[in-house]
Amino acid sequence: MTLDSIQSFQGKYPKQLWALFFSEMWERFCFYGMRGMLTYFMVNQLFMDEKQANLQYGATQAWVYAFTFIGGLFADKILGFRKSLFWGGLLMIAGSLILAVDPKEFFFLGIAFNVVGTGFFKPNISSMVGRLYRQGDSRRDDGFSLFYAGINIGALLGGYFCIAIGKGEFMSSIIPAHLTWNVAFGLAALVMSISLLTFTQTRKSMGPIGLSPLPDAKEKAFLWQDWVVYGTGLLAIPLIMVMVANTVYTDYFMYIIGPFSLIYLGYEMYISTASEAKKLLAAFFFILFSVVFWAIYEQAGGSLSLFAAGHLNNQLLGIFTLDPNGVNNSANAAFVIAFAAVAGTIWVWLAKRKMEPNTVVKFGLGFLFLGAAYLLFFSCRFFADENGVSSLDMFTLAYFVVTLGELCLSPIGLSIMTKLAPDRLQGFMMGMWFLASAYGQYVAGLFGASISPEPSASPVQKLEIYTQGYYEFAWYALIAGVVLIAISPVIRKLMQEVK
Repeated sequence: MTLDSIQSFQGKYPKQLWALFFSEMWERFCFYGMRGMLTYFMVNQLFMDEKQANLQYGATQAWVYAFTFIGGLFADKILGFRKSLFWGGLLMIAGSLILAVDPKEFFFLGIAFNVVGTGFFKPNISSMVGRLYRQGDSRRDDGFSLFYAGINIGALLGGYFCIAIGKGEFMSSIIPAHLTWNVAFGLAALVMSISLLTFTQTRKSMGPIGLSPLPDAKEKAFLWQDWVVYGTGLLAIPLIMVMVANTVYTDYFMYIIGPFSLIYLGYEMYISTASEAKKLLAAFFFILFSVVFWAIYEQAGGSLSLFAAGHLNNQLLGIFTLDPNGVNNSANAAFVIAFAAVAGTIWVWLAKRKMEPNTVVKFGLGFLFLGAAYLLFFSCRFFADENGVSSLDMFTLAYFVVTLGELCLSPIGLSIMTKLAPDRLQGFMMGMWFLASAYGQYVAGLFGASISPEPSASPVQKLEIYTQGYYEFAWYALIAGVVLIAISPVIRKLMQEVK
């Protein structure tokens, strides 16, 4: 199958998109299941204080996304997307199995395997989606929206069930109490295996998409360069283990990788045509603002996880009894699934009437919704009882507004990187997008630690400290949104014909 025959598909979606959809869905089950357990597990099983747990969470997630930059670079230059996906999937399965054996003893080792594995897997499957479409194909955004729905189905299922199993809130009649966390991490390994099998059984339909760029490379043959990459990945695992366990090393790394990536981006702009350089500069603006967005948004896995565990009741709408941590991990994904298509329809409706905001303004709107959501998190203090326990309804409503912001920004972000980057830099720019997420995660950990109450604080005092922090985060988001909308004409000019 040729690339032209793939890109000449009839209808709304290429058939290859469904294979990538399901593979990513199960990989995201694994990722978000793990993400949702980390901070809670560190506080309640490893007995870290809340400030330290937030820093560890930020470091762990920063490394996950930072390694996507490295994985994207290796895929662009040596492995190609397919081998990179397969290798990353194997490492993620190994990491989850290590955690399933003894999550307390091998916590940082299992996390290190998952960090490196995600780095090889995540940026490259998104790049493969982009390659299913010709440049200028108006159906590309719809394809990424569907792909994004797959991400969120996995996030919904993994985000709720893994933490609920680990806490003993789900299947407790079947799973012995001393094995709940082992089973929770083992479930992540199982679904990652399904993801990898889905990819390997459907990759023949991808034609030349994702093959190694090296002239002598073959899909099932290994060159010495491949083995060097695999060996480098394995050697990185003990290094990542040490750096995640000691957050000061993560600080040093973040001081280095950001400037390095900017220097490399500057070099690529220098050797590019004037048109390409302007588009890469526009992409840089999207990347820069996304750091701020993710720093606030990613409180979900850190401070909001601890807030949900200690300050929310378990009643939703007076009907459903749900684990508050499960809601914290999965509400956003559930709303994305429910409203992603609605958002797409609204954009189409506005476009037909020549009223659709451009991509940059949509980004700005994402910040405004995020700011409004954090004002709702702040308002939880007004619904609390004398024990500092607040309303799950208000908390869930805040996540609905968070989702509106995410729908304005994240699916578009994936798509715009593939539009603005020349073919030779697709993996690198997708890696840059996820590197921005790494910095967002890193800052999220710092933000979460900065609003962590002292262990001696009363429940009511802890509630007030957390919600005051969310009030401040709300204003950061609102100011960023206004600035981005104000400079949107400049960025839009740099994008040229890209919509």
